[in-house]
Amino acid sequence: MSGPRIAALFPGQGSQAVGMGTDLTREFAHAEEVYAAKESALPGLRQLVEHGPLEALTLTANQQPALVAASTAAYRAWQHHTGLIPMVAAGHSLGEYSALVAAGVLTLQDALRLTRKRGELMQRAVPEGVGAMSAVMGNPAVVLEVCEQTPGVVQPANFNAPAQTVISGERAAVEAASAALKARGLKAIALKVSAPFHCSLMQPAAEGLSGDLRAANYGPYLFPVVANVTAELSDDPGHTADLLERQITGSVRWVETVQTLAGLGVDTFIEFGPGTVLTGLVKRILPEARTFNVGTAEQVKTFSL
Repeated sequence: MSGPRIAALFPGQGSQAVGMGTDLTREFAHAEEVYAAKESALPGLRQLVEHGPLEALTLTANQQPALVAASTAAYRAWQHHTGLIPMVAAGHSLGEYSALVAAGVLTLQDALRLTRKRGELMQRAVPEGVGAMSAVMGNPAVVLEVCEQTPGVVQPANFNAPAQTVISGERAAVEAASAALKARGLKAIALKVSAPFHCSLMQPAAEGLSGDLRAANYGPYLFPVVANVTAELSDDPGHTADLLERQITGSVRWVETVQTLAGLGVDTFIEFGPGTVLTGLVKRILPEARTFNVGTAEQVKTFSL
């Protein structure tokens, strides 16, 4: 009898919480090793994660590496506790770095340093107040059509669920597109974000990170990772830097990503790290999917298929 066909999922920005992962470090040596490595690579970040304040942790340059560490700690504690190995992994935006660490492609230290710089560059790419993002509920084809018809920069940033698309771009263009979408019967909600992620305004960040991405060492894939920008399996280390660079300005194709995983025969989706955002999205894409969340010591210890 064959074992479960597991997809390991890793969340992106917005899932952070003060104290995330600290109970794991007290009970699992592999999680403590992750947090020790985090402190070695980025001194002061462990204190911030464990004690806050939340406002500082939410700054994108802190939030990104902190979430990589929290997700990696949960994954490694689970993997060593259960002995299970995923057949494939995927991460939402920033979470793709965590997925690559789990797959053995990126070292944890490289992922932490890359995501710290990624966060700094993304924050600097657009002056505060110039960009905006909105979550739109409704037909994604209508969202795409309205974005294409709206003057200025406004693009689909995240295709999160069959009827939820996030748009991103210049504030005036995002507001105009949101008004046009509401006029066509869709719902649009402005998001509290520090920058307009996953659109062409992030090109300076992509260019700024390009050299670091290409200088990093990429090991062989222990299992494939579905890339955000293609929604296709990636298992060639030679292509990883390019996919990560394109991801900064490209759309997160999460609906297609989950459909790709289902097409591979995945029967179990496990979200590693704080929050339940991705398992919620999976359920909206595949209502019958079996999902689990592993972000605390208790969830590791009681995990059972």
